[in-house]
Amino acid sequence: MGKAAVVKAFGDIRAALAVLNAEVEGAGSVPFSVGDPLSGLADGCLDILAGSREVEAGFAGLKAKAAVKYSESAFAVAGPDVPVVAQEMAVAAEIGCLLALGPRAAGTFLGTSHALTTGLPRTLEALQAGTISWQHAVVMADETAGLDAAGVAALEAHFLDPEAPEPARGCPAGQLPAHRFKAKARTWRERHHAQSIEQRHTKGVAERRVEFRPDQDGMAWLSAYLPADQAQAGWNRLTAIARSMQGPDEPRTLTQLRADTFAAATLGSGTTVNDARLGAGTDQQSPIRAQVLVTVPVCALLGVSDEPAVLDGYGPIPPSMARRLVADGAGSFYRVLVDPRDGAPLEIGRTSYRVTKAMRAWLRMRDGKCPFPGCSNNSLDTEADHILAWAKGGTTGISNLGQPCPKHHKLRHATGWKPTPATKNEPPGWTSPTGRHYQSEHQDWEPPRWPQGVHPGSVDFFHRGLSPGEGDLERFLRAQA
Repeated sequence: MGKAAVVKAFGDIRAALAVLNAEVEGAGSVPFSVGDPLSGLADGCLDILAGSREVEAGFAGLKAKAAVKYSESAFAVAGPDVPVVAQEMAVAAEIGCLLALGPRAAGTFLGTSHALTTGLPRTLEALQAGTISWQHAVVMADETAGLDAAGVAALEAHFLDPEAPEPARGCPAGQLPAHRFKAKARTWRERHHAQSIEQRHTKGVAERRVEFRPDQDGMAWLSAYLPADQAQAGWNRLTAIARSMQGPDEPRTLTQLRADTFAAATLGSGTTVNDARLGAGTDQQSPIRAQVLVTVPVCALLGVSDEPAVLDGYGPIPPSMARRLVADGAGSFYRVLVDPRDGAPLEIGRTSYRVTKAMRAWLRMRDGKCPFPGCSNNSLDTEADHILAWAKGGTTGISNLGQPCPKHHKLRHATGWKPTPATKNEPPGWTSPTGRHYQSEHQDWEPPRWPQGVHPGSVDFFHRGLSPGEGDLERFLRAQA
């Protein structure tokens, strides 16, 4: 049927969209619930969101297949006389213009589409079925790049085949936000990559760097690409210092304290600048010398307009920043500090149900981070919380404890979101106010790899049981669970 079939199919789709839009607006021929129209509409909208997610994924798979098929057809039509690179540029340009993508984005889209259609059959199947999103497919294409065929097949099976020998645990890949799926896929890839991680790490160390990226509103990003142990240790130290500065007289949030501590350490001063005092017009000096030009409109310099100034090498900055620079002869920088935001850590717990250090360590091993679906807050920012409240008879045992981050601990107690039961080895899931259940992310533990030539049960290894310390911890946890 050719083009006529395509036109008819998209006509049917547009008609279906009109029906769904009418339902969302409450203008459908039959209400979702006659007895409780408002509650019925709310639940119906969630059904529409869930269905839309599946259809969007299916369309993404269709776009990928169409793009690759167009590319193959265009190459065949062009013939062998057209240089390959030129033809690739022509194809990317056509698709970029059609989908309103820039050249780089169009090339990336084509590359991912080609990877899906030629080497990632499970991923493409899951995308077309609507069980994963396009973002998940991009992660899979990125994380399988550089793996051999066996490694690619194993990674796909681990996350997308529930019948695999060692499938991923907990929340299915498609129900994880793409950034959390990327973290899990990257972990698997690091474990199973054919090339030694030491070799890859050596290459990464050689590429270490600090990057500067301008952003909006007179702000910028300063980031460093470092060995993981250094980066993690630096983050942990920033967090510890920021927490030590919190108190009843400190108006800054933990996030702001981290940023100020980082700036002070980078700029060489021993202290951070208090945002409340700076906002009031302090003349505190910064040790950085401004080797740049600052262009300031006269009215902005006089404080009678809000026109942005221009900092050479960066771009527009707030006039207040420019005024400070000019007043100091452009000889020093002052940080622009934002208003305090929500998210300060919450006090959790009472001394009557204190959680021991050993139990906290067990929780961190079990959960790894806040167990709320999609949250990336690691265990340094979480606090133990009773799933069944202490006041309602809940015990202080591992199976009755979660470790939500401050935001999701507040969500649990301020709204209808509730954690579901946990076990000693699995974190709690969550149930929403509408009654929908969402699984938490589980860590994918793997058994250790045996050295070459050695296997379990050989004479080289024998089991002696737990150490005295491990035995004491195990007995204590069993008594508390």
